Amino acid sequence: MNKISIIFTSIFLSILCFTSISQAQPTNTQGLDAKQRGIVTIAAFTANGDLEKLKTALNEGLDAGLTVNEIKEVLVQMYAYTGFPRSLNGINTFIAVMEDRERKGIHDELGREANPLPTNKSSLELGTEIQTQLVGAPYKSKITTFAPAIDQFLKSHLFGDIFGRDTLDFQSRELATISALASIGNVNPQLQSHLNVGFNVGLTEAQLRSLVSVLEDKVGKKEADNAAAVLNKVISSRTP
Repeated sequence: MNKISIIFTSIFLSILCFTSISQAQPTNTQGLDAKQRGIVTIAAFTANGDLEKLKTALNEGLDAGLTVNEIKEVLVQMYAYTGFPRSLNGINTFIAVMEDRERKGIHDELGREANPLPTNKSSLELGTEIQTQLVGAPYKSKITTFAPAIDQFLKSHLFGDIFGRDTLDFQSRELATISALASIGNVNPQLQSHLNVGFNVGLTEAQLRSLVSVLEDKVGKKEADNAAAVLNKVISSRTP
């Protein structure tokens, strides 16, 4: 083999090796689109209170095509899972991000407002319907029997007043909820429940594993490892 042949052979082998590596290592976020990844990170950093990283996540979410009203809806929903302080801090951070983008001449899409809730049923009735749809059956547990008030609040307020708003679909709301629960930690029973709901509303295993990958890339390995373990448990329990 002459010198020119050796050079071309080396180049060919290098290209082949690079191609094989690229094909063997698909992107960690395969399964979630850019807007969905934006929901995951916005919810995560609102939940754990990292406002500097939340600023980045909010900008990335807007750049990915999330509307202003969709992001507002995620931030408002977070109060039901992380408390008013985290939600209010998230909203204040979003106000600052919007003001900064406006100064830079960036005009983001406002998006549509939520349609009015049905007038022919109460929030409790609506919430009971939505909860049953999400869970897959009427929900009853020792907690709701022991403390009926929390059952009423969950049905009427969380599922009726919040989940009943159609600015976000149920898949988006579950991505936000799962991400928030995974990021605050020590709430595995609720994380497991919402991973099940995620499957019930049509999220795929690939999408939920992508969510875990986003957590690992953006939030932390500890949070991602725990979410992966709970997800594996849920998948095992759902496998016939």
